[in-house]
Amino acid sequence: MSARTLMIQGTASDAGKSTLVAALCRLLARRGVAVAPMKPQNMALNSAVTVDGGEIGRAQALQAQAARLDAHTDMNPVLLKPNTDTGAQVIVHGRAIGTMDAVAYHAYKPVALAAVLASHARLAARYEHVIVEGAGSPAEINLRAGDIANMGFAEAVDCPVWLVADIDRGGVFASLVGTLELLSASERARVQGFVINRFRGDISLLQPGLDWLEARTGVPVLAVLPYLHGLALDAEDAIGVDADVQEGAPQLRVIAPVLPRISNHTDLDPLRRHPQVELRWIGPGESIPPADLIVLPGSKSVQADLTALRAWGWDTAIRRHLRYGGRVLGLCGGLQMLGERLHDPLGLEGAPGSAPGLGLLALETTLAPEKTLRRVRGRFIGIDAGATGAPVEGYEIHAGVSSGPALARPLLRLDDGRLDGAVSADGLIRASYVHGLFDQPEALLALLDWAGLPQAAALDPGALREAALERLADALEAALRPGTLAQWFGLAEPAAT
Repeated sequence: MSARTLMIQGTASDAGKSTLVAALCRLLARRGVAVAPMKPQNMALNSAVTVDGGEIGRAQALQAQAARLDAHTDMNPVLLKPNTDTGAQVIVHGRAIGTMDAVAYHAYKPVALAAVLASHARLAARYEHVIVEGAGSPAEINLRAGDIANMGFAEAVDCPVWLVADIDRGGVFASLVGTLELLSASERARVQGFVINRFRGDISLLQPGLDWLEARTGVPVLAVLPYLHGLALDAEDAIGVDADVQEGAPQLRVIAPVLPRISNHTDLDPLRRHPQVELRWIGPGESIPPADLIVLPGSKSVQADLTALRAWGWDTAIRRHLRYGGRVLGLCGGLQMLGERLHDPLGLEGAPGSAPGLGLLALETTLAPEKTLRRVRGRFIGIDAGATGAPVEGYEIHAGVSSGPALARPLLRLDDGRLDGAVSADGLIRASYVHGLFDQPEALLALLDWAGLPQAAALDPGALREAALERLADALEAALRPGTLAQWFGLAEPAAT
């Protein structure tokens, strides 16, 4: 059994696998260990562009940052991006190979496994440790055959497993014991440690349960992690439910629709974290409140999501908002929605055909089979007065190719010489294909100024993310059972405080 590769599996989705991998990567990296993250198979609509020009889950890009590495496609060799309730775009080694339903993908899994194992072999050859994240739960019986995401991978590479569970949900002992009971004998033997996540309160009250768990299973509890409020970390997929605490009344109100196939909603995280901004995600059936800024986020199925927006009354609300001088920002799929027509001649996101856009920008978009995937840098050129020239750094992930007169008033000039985005003649609408517009401090201030918050407080989203990773690693280091770092990674224990 190799200690070079360690797999983190969970009793359920959102148990804490992603954050535990990030914590381990940062803890090891700051001790000088060459460590890399990996997730064999991810299903998520939040993604990022890698240094080798591919696409991976955004959580793995964050884990790469935790390991102080550039994100690489080997860190997430298979990414599934759902575009319907029964189908998903399949991305292998960073490139989309097509759309499959569940049955077709199940038949494809042997090919996917070969890609996963090739990626693991490259990472294992390059780094001292590979910290691998599972997906969902290893006890999902219906998915056991051909599994490449949990125990199927662990058995293929012969690695040990830590099992993490979320105590904040309740039933933590039942979930850990129950998961073990549903594993095969060889799989159970791989579980070498438990991690309990999101604990609140006095750990002495938990200790009798920990003692029982270890006696019942023979598996040590390696850490009990505290509930860490306000971690400024990118969500893997779901929109975070933790409220960001503000002091006093917000000075800028921002709303955005929760699209059925919303993608890269993490673009708006800096707004959530700004002390003067209130960001509200508005779900289906909710009333659309007044706001200073409406953001139309990215989408994996633009035509279908635009149909949903119309059914929820957003088209009418956006026009009313603009009549009263409100601002609108469209990001990637949101840019496409703001145009006059959407064309999908090949049926890449549904039935072939065309559909009307919102008609607020004079542009049309045609979906193409090849995605645009690139990291970009540039500057604003279409923002009012003092905002012009603010630097931007982000990435493009889109299949649409847009054209039309609106693009003659671009938002950005990119360092590679291209122009990006559009600005309406009255200045109330901005749109861009670049994800991460709010991530640079100067760009964030520029956009807030345009949206109606002049002289906003400075905020550095990148520094917040780094501080969160350090805080996460500190919490893990303090919580780990004595001897764990030495046993698993050959590291000295932290000095007692």
